[in-house]
Amino acid sequence: MFDLVVVGAGPAGAAAALAARRRGARVLLLDRADFPRDKACGDGIAAHALDVLDQLGVTGAVDGYAPLPALRMIAPGGGSVARSLPRPAYTVPREVFDARLVAAAQAAGAQLRRHTVRRVEVRADRVVLDGVVEARTVVGADGAGSVVRRALGQPVNPGRHLALAIRGYAPARPGPAEQFIATSAARWPAYAWSFPIGDGRANVGYGEVLRSDGLTRTHLLERMADLLPETDPASVERLRAHHLPLSTHRPVAGRGRVLLAGDALSLINPFTGEGIFYALLSGALAGAAAAGSPGPAAARRYAEALRRRLGTHLRHSSVAAWLGRHRRIVDAAVRAAGRDERVYRTVVELGLGDGRLDVRTLGRIGGCLLRHVPAPRP
Repeated sequence: MFDLVVVGAGPAGAAAALAARRRGARVLLLDRADFPRDKACGDGIAAHALDVLDQLGVTGAVDGYAPLPALRMIAPGGGSVARSLPRPAYTVPREVFDARLVAAAQAAGAQLRRHTVRRVEVRADRVVLDGVVEARTVVGADGAGSVVRRALGQPVNPGRHLALAIRGYAPARPGPAEQFIATSAARWPAYAWSFPIGDGRANVGYGEVLRSDGLTRTHLLERMADLLPETDPASVERLRAHHLPLSTHRPVAGRGRVLLAGDALSLINPFTGEGIFYALLSGALAGAAAAGSPGPAAARRYAEALRRRLGTHLRHSSVAAWLGRHRRIVDAAVRAAGRDERVYRTVVELGLGDGRLDVRTLGRIGGCLLRHVPAPRP
């Protein structure tokens, strides 16, 4: 009998294990893979993610990787903004990043076991996984296809609240070290990215929100090639596709002894597709709640903590995503960010961390929008 069993040992799961161990809980981490293992992702690590790791006592997660001091974004209409980030970001392959977090959790006293969970049975006094593992509380951190989420009766996100992306590695673009994002007017909301790692390579990819027509691998690769013309498609290696369940459609955070964190809770920023910060923060909150209330009150305690910490931000990011479905508004936001650094910082904080919209930012974007209203036809 464990105090906490965490299903999935990615960033959300490792953070849950670390937070619970800091409170003395007996923790078991389960994952279907051995570490290190690859994970399809943009590999971007924002400063906000490192803040959470620092609170968990984890250092060195990005050691050996060069900081990226700037971001360049191309708007759907062709305008662009390039500015220094408020704090540098990093590109660390998940094969490295996740293994470092798992090692930190093990060093803190969590046990790691390779196991694929297929059945979750909730009893009055415990949760039983596959008839062989028992826990007072379970955290489902098992990604977009979460088995634990299905056990709670929560279906996957519907279209318009789910994105599909493809990721690979290619020679880095020439020029300064910066995160590069090129949005697509043709299939908006959609964008391609190129995030340099620092070793001559970059994480490159393309993603778009799912519609009723479905997406093919060929389509994703063609759009990536169109938006990243400096990247030779033949040079892209280790291509993998992955789903992104957006936070505009979240299931319940948990019920009783069973909690959800990270992608399993649809915690993907709908504005940018960023999920590492959300994963680490929600995992840490879930682990703390499970250790503090190892029983039927865990879900209530976790939901309250999540609402206090991220509730307002998630509402604002949903509004931003709704506004962002209109390409002209995104064009105006990029123009405003190029003219006003405070607008740029607000947009970055909203997309990479836990920032919020404010009246000044909306006013600046509205002003840029009105100045570019097409003249009426005679």
